[in-house]
Amino acid sequence: MDHSITTWAILLVAAFLGGGLNAIAGGGSFFTFPALVYAGVPAVAANASGTLALLPGYFASTWGYREDLRPPATLSMGALVAISLGGGAAGAALLLTTPDDVFRAIVPWLLLVATLLFAFGPWLLRRFKRDSTESEANAMVQGFTLAVVSVYGGYFNGGLGIVLLAAFSLLGHRDINSMQGLKNLVSSVLTAIAVSVYAFGGAILWREALVMMLAATVGGYVMARVGRRLPSSLVRAVVIVTGSVMTVLFFRS
Repeated sequence: MDHSITTWAILLVAAFLGGGLNAIAGGGSFFTFPALVYAGVPAVAANASGTLALLPGYFASTWGYREDLRPPATLSMGALVAISLGGGAAGAALLLTTPDDVFRAIVPWLLLVATLLFAFGPWLLRRFKRDSTESEANAMVQGFTLAVVSVYGGYFNGGLGIVLLAAFSLLGHRDINSMQGLKNLVSSVLTAIAVSVYAFGGAILWREALVMMLAATVGGYVMARVGRRLPSSLVRAVVIVTGSVMTVLFFRS
């Protein structure tokens, strides 16, 4: 990795912006992952290190929605956490077994999917809410859906929040605050176990990740304070444009 002052400045700015965006809209990995790859970090290590850098934001969001945390009617909170742990660990293990050149080839498609999910997420949520039944899906369907999404989150964190919200809505959830609480809890649990697996597999660059974690935490705090003054449409546009540009660059690289 290039350890020049310019590179460190790019990593710090990317982490600050990533933490800030996650606090108000999501899409932080659109900044942290490309910045690490630009700095010369292999794709798998960049994904693992960037995920660790953004982890505190998930915990903070979960704490913020603690009063809205209610388990689905057909799944206990313990089952929800267990499935998230298992799926996140499986996704992280799958990442560690993916050769770096293969993951680098997959990344543009993952970024494309994440960008599309972010761009069309609100429409998807409205569509799922309109088309889904009033009753929640049974425990087997909920558990399987959560497991699949958790594997995705453990493998590649981009767009995870939108995927979870869409899944909960499709499965019959109606209370948006409860959905946000569950989304944040599942994201925290699966990301924490995924980071543990990454660490065990030696995929994390600790110095870079911890420095970026501090910047992301500051960014999250600052944006949580001032983000309400920004038009949500502007924030979403910035994330979508960034994701689109990064997707094109990775397809061309």
